[in-house]
Amino acid sequence: MNVSPRQKEIETLAHQFPSIPLEALLKQDVLRLGVRFSQDSLKIASGYKPKDYFIFSFDLVTLEELGQTAQAHQLRAPEEVRLSGGPWRLAPTIFNVRLNPQSPYLIQLVEGKLALTLNGQALADAEYHPVPAFYGEPLQSGKQINEIAPVLEWGYLVYLTLYRLCQYWGKDEECQFCDINENYRQQKKAGRDYTGIKKLGDILEALSHIERKDTLSQAITLTGGAITGQLNGKNEVDFYLEYASAIHEKFGRRWIIKAVVEAFEKKECQRLYDSGVEIYHPNYEVWDKNLFRQLCPGKERFIGYENWMRRIVDSAEVFGPEKVIPNFVGGVEMSSPSGFKTAEAAVASTAKGLDFFMSKGILPRFTTWCPEPLAHLKNQQPASLEYYTRLLSVYKATKERYGLPNPPGYGEAGKGKAVFSVSAFMDVL
Repeated sequence: MNVSPRQKEIETLAHQFPSIPLEALLKQDVLRLGVRFSQDSLKIASGYKPKDYFIFSFDLVTLEELGQTAQAHQLRAPEEVRLSGGPWRLAPTIFNVRLNPQSPYLIQLVEGKLALTLNGQALADAEYHPVPAFYGEPLQSGKQINEIAPVLEWGYLVYLTLYRLCQYWGKDEECQFCDINENYRQQKKAGRDYTGIKKLGDILEALSHIERKDTLSQAITLTGGAITGQLNGKNEVDFYLEYASAIHEKFGRRWIIKAVVEAFEKKECQRLYDSGVEIYHPNYEVWDKNLFRQLCPGKERFIGYENWMRRIVDSAEVFGPEKVIPNFVGGVEMSSPSGFKTAEAAVASTAKGLDFFMSKGILPRFTTWCPEPLAHLKNQQPASLEYYTRLLSVYKATKERYGLPNPPGYGEAGKGKAVFSVSAFMDVL
């Protein structure tokens, strides 16, 4: 069998970094390069959950471009794919689907079965995220449950994007890697029922159906774009508090409630905690101060780098450090024109942030940067696989050095067990 350059690079890095499972390397490579689907691969599988576009596009092309290609059927692609077996005898590994008609990775039928292939060679068996039992339940408003309360992470997480826009507007305020506002516009242009502000009644009704019919989901994420002024007459804290309080009051501890919102002062964090939020994600996006200012101009203008990092640390006094889990966008440190030029330099910078937080018991996590064409950082090359390999190695080593537990609210950790699908950080723990 001919070994492709991509396959050779994965095997070489696996040899150089023995603490990182090969499964994690393949997952990161598929996430950074995207994947495509043969037409028959989406016809043979029935009962799978298609992409709900739960907050960002997480695609390397626009919906319009997808519809104009010979691979327009990819608009019916699944949300997540689970790989296993193949020549590498992979343990089950779940990745979030990022569509790219030019990707070297193709899911197609091989001898009548779904497989992930690379340059015509089968790398792994594949299966699609199944449709949850409650997805067919109608809501009184006429909305579909998958539009109001989609599930991710192979059913573990109910993802509630309560506000599908962001009040950081335009290039001078929007995070440069983020397409939340443009994705909303493209979904509406495509004719989708894409709710900008989700009604509390719809949320509670959807969760009631889930509570009745589902046993897989264990956590809820409450999130949305930044609210710099008012939304429905409320500031950002009050807006999200209304949902958190109502969910906690109605369902108690049925789910772990997580909030992915801005970095708030400690008194506001206390209000979130008192409302039932258990895990706090004040995402800092990128550690380097200069890159933060360039890539997150709205966050810099309204809150500022020093305040953002201080607030993350202060919030640990409210939630407990193990339940403060700020996200960063792994790979955006290498974006052009201002990012680091080598993987080694980029990871060295990010490692300083990991050490800063982990020394205080706070355990960040990362999502894999997707150079979305509607974001301001468009037409970019993804960060290299070497970067992600080094990052995973440093991440794991730093966590072990400080003796930190695995982060709560993410399900099981480890090769063959992790369900977090937008990076491999849980796969290596």
